Amino acid sequence: MASMDISGLFSVKDKVVLVTGGAKGIGRMISTGFVANGAKVYIASRDAAACAQACKELNAMGKGRAEYITADFYKEEDLKKLADGLQQREGSKCKLHILVNNSGSNWGESYDSYPSTAWDRVLTLNLKRVFQLTQAVTPLLEAAGSKEDPARVINIGSVDGLRVPGLETFAYSASKAGLHHLSRVLAGHLGPRHVTSNTLACGPFQSKMMKATLEKFKDVIEGGVPLGRIGSPEDVAGACIWLGSRAGAWVNGATIALDGGSLVSAKL
Repeated sequence: MASMDISGLFSVKDKVVLVTGGAKGIGRMISTGFVANGAKVYIASRDAAACAQACKELNAMGKGRAEYITADFYKEEDLKKLADGLQQREGSKCKLHILVNNSGSNWGESYDSYPSTAWDRVLTLNLKRVFQLTQAVTPLLEAAGSKEDPARVINIGSVDGLRVPGLETFAYSASKAGLHHLSRVLAGHLGPRHVTSNTLACGPFQSKMMKATLEKFKDVIEGGVPLGRIGSPEDVAGACIWLGSRAGAWVNGATIALDGGSLVSAKL
């Protein structure tokens, strides 16, 4: 039986974690949480300089370790490159305990001029690539998982996939709603392979994607959250550590709103 004390129940020590878009924003918050608690984190992003800087800062913290593999998720061939890179770094007995599908993009434009290009870019990155990357690393997840302690897929969704947002981000909202359901479909399919799939539907966090919105509307956004603030690094890192540890081993197919209660806040 696994340890029931906090140090055992919530431990992610020595787990191998892949965080897409892990150098910046929410991805960086998640990477920091895992490294601070003894995990080995691979960051994947197309910005090699940002990845190198993030790894340098994360490794200075000690406990865990961070490495990066450069991958541009707009390029389908980079998915195989990433899976092969993990295999090469970890060796023949490569195991991936946790995959965090965090990379994403947004496109805001008025309804009357919202372009086809936006749909292609946003749906490709936020939905299609999540499926394809998960598919590509499934053998590594299966190698890590067991009946009692499965491997984990954690998908970073959005409250905008659960509600109708005020901003004109049509492809983003649709992609996140699709991601939430894809995650449930994967949960049913991968569960028998000892891999769970869950989604964190994130509310507002201080990230590159949210930067301009927060600069303009921070007071309004915080006013719409019952807890009166935006999310902190500890909030999203803590949720991922819970889902990634023994404590979260029986959670499968869940969409968890990580939003301070914004979804349940009455506007009138």
